[in-house]
Amino acid sequence: MTPTENYYEQLAKTTIKNLEKRQMEAHYCPTAKEAVTLALNLIQPDSTVSFGGSMTLVESGMMEALKARKDLTLFDRSTADSKEEVTEIYHKALNADYFFMSSNAISVTGELVNIDGTGNRLAALIYGPAHVIILAGMNKVTPTLETAISRVKHTASPINATRLNRNTPCTVSGVCSDCLSPDCICAQTVITRRSAVPNRIKVLLVGEELGY
Repeated sequence: MTPTENYYEQLAKTTIKNLEKRQMEAHYCPTAKEAVTLALNLIQPDSTVSFGGSMTLVESGMMEALKARKDLTLFDRSTADSKEEVTEIYHKALNADYFFMSSNAISVTGELVNIDGTGNRLAALIYGPAHVIILAGMNKVTPTLETAISRVKHTASPINATRLNRNTPCTVSGVCSDCLSPDCICAQTVITRRSAVPNRIKVLLVGEELGY
């Protein structure tokens, strides 16, 4: 085991204890492949599944694995032919059995911090789907709630705005200016400090760098 691998494992143990205190189920997987296997095992056959936009789900192979499961009904907005159909899929996702996403940041103290533009991802996190499964690389774990918020604003959001080709100050400067640009992707900020329904939120920490 390398020093980095050992560090991630020990940091994950502390984070998991604090997530569990907040009624979130949590697991540590050294690799993305193991995380995908675990996540698939958490899904009951003949379930409905949807997901929020996430590079982590793509990079880990989770999206490919979900699409390969023939016993699931996948609500996938990428298959939509119109804005109206996208909206319909967003609403179906809120009633799915399982909703997959990542988290923009996770504090060692057990809070999830996320920023959204449209808000469909955060709506599903907060209420609706019976189960929310979060895959997050250990690169997203920060020491405190304050550093988690800072990571979301100053690391995740500028990179995601660039990825989405948004015309915002942060795509030019690399620095968040707390803008109100028409292209801003930071419309809602949600801090999840506790799962009201025990173990509804399941966090799979991955000992690799995934997503932004």
